[in-house]
Amino acid sequence: MLIPGHFTGSGGLQAEGDRAHSNCNFPVKIFIFSGRGYYTMDILKIPRMQKQEYDKLIRESTVCRIAFRGDDFPYIAPFMYVFDGKFMYFLSTRYGRKIDYFRKNPAVSVEVDSFTPDMSCYTFMSLQGILEEVPDATMAAKIRQDFVDMIRERNLSLNVLAALGYSPDDPPDSITRGERTVVWKLTGVRDIVALKNG
Repeated sequence: MLIPGHFTGSGGLQAEGDRAHSNCNFPVKIFIFSGRGYYTMDILKIPRMQKQEYDKLIRESTVCRIAFRGDDFPYIAPFMYVFDGKFMYFLSTRYGRKIDYFRKNPAVSVEVDSFTPDMSCYTFMSLQGILEEVPDATMAAKIRQDFVDMIRERNLSLNVLAALGYSPDDPPDSITRGERTVVWKLTGVRDIVALKNG
C-alpha cells in the first residue's frame, strides 16, 4: 500500500492506489442508448503517462492551476510552484478569495500542463490533495528562497512578482522576507491522472 502524497522508487509524486500507471492507449467500445435502441461507438482514449513522465512534467513546469471548493462553484486560480522531488509548494498572497476558500476547506485539485503552440504535443495531469500551511519558519524561508532561485534560473520576467504581492521593481530577494506571502504544501495526494497525446 502506498502512502498518500509520498513517493516510491526513484522519487516523485505517488498517490495511494495510483491509477496513473495504467497505460490506456487502445480503442474502447462504449454502448450508447438512443430512442431507437442501443448502438456502439469505438473511442480512442488518451494514453496515461508513466510516473517518470509526470514527475518530469512537474519538474519542468512553472505554473499550475489550483481549484478550490468555492461557495457555489469551484474557484480556479493560477499559481507558481516549486517541486522538491517529493512535494509541491506554493506561495500565496495573504489576501483574496483563495485565502478564504483555503481556510474553509483546504481540499483542492491541482492541474499542470504543457503543450506546443499548435497542440501537436501536449501533456497534462491533475492531482487531488490537501493544502497545508508550512508552519516551520526555517522550512518556509527555504521554500521562499527556492522561488527566488527559480525566477533567476529560468530567467522569468520580474512581472511575476506582482502575482506574489510585490512590485516588479522590487528585487526578487524581497520574497524571502515573507511578510506578504504564505507558503502552502500539497499533501495527502489521493489521485493522479496524467495523460499525453502519444
